[in-house]
Amino acid sequence: MGKITDPVFQPEVLAAAPELFDDDLDFDALTQSMGLQGVVDAHPQTAAIILAGGTGERFGRDGGKQLVEIAGKPILTWSAEAFDAVGDIGLIVIVCPEDRFDEYLKRAVDPFPFVTPVVLAPAGSIRQESAFSGLEYVSDDFEFVVLHDGARPLISPGLIEHTINTVKGNIDCDGAVVAHPAVDTLKVVEDGVIVGTPDRSVFWNAQTPQVFRTGIYRRAHASALSDGFVGTDDSSLIERLGGKVLVVEGKRDNIKLTVPEDYIMLTSAVRAIRAGLRSE
Repeated sequence: MGKITDPVFQPEVLAAAPELFDDDLDFDALTQSMGLQGVVDAHPQTAAIILAGGTGERFGRDGGKQLVEIAGKPILTWSAEAFDAVGDIGLIVIVCPEDRFDEYLKRAVDPFPFVTPVVLAPAGSIRQESAFSGLEYVSDDFEFVVLHDGARPLISPGLIEHTINTVKGNIDCDGAVVAHPAVDTLKVVEDGVIVGTPDRSVFWNAQTPQVFRTGIYRRAHASALSDGFVGTDDSSLIERLGGKVLVVEGKRDNIKLTVPEDYIMLTSAVRAIRAGLRSE
């Protein structure tokens, strides 16, 4: 990878971002405001797989981005706590590099009062392998499985629950994907030349969580492995089998931390939440 010269990618930017917060930030109140209080139903039907195996190459931080902190808490913890607050989720599988299990537990799991059982699974070399690895830890007792990017820390328990219920409430569907309608004009480009402008109303930006019936999701992975197919997301594995996947409209602030600019947007979003708390 070539040398990065954009100032926002420099280490001092990441070091300065936490200064967006005042010393009197009430982390407990912030957590409660987002509904992040652990609960497990008597008979949960859903298992969560949180993918946290990325190398962080585009983020420009050795060791990945999952343990980067926002408001004093790793972004992976922010993600996991949202799933811990959904009663229908009876297991959280965090997929991360096997040689960093102890570090992830020490920094992102053990210091926090999770109610839902949390287990770690080894990450693969690509996202699809990591998802399959996490699926191996999900028993057939769970009728549904939900996949989420560990680098999307601002996901809400309400949206997770709504997506699960969308699948449960539509017996003829195999899954549901959180997405947001495309807002930019799209161009079809060939060899550097624009050859078309499609109707953007039919295009959506896929996010996570993505919820599927566990049985069809297992079959989709087995088929992809057998055929050597690699999809760009979990839904594509089911789509290629002819499965029906619904869309659930999410929010644009369901940001995935990919490059340093995203970190600044995420910290600003948390600051906005804090401002909302103070106005109540």
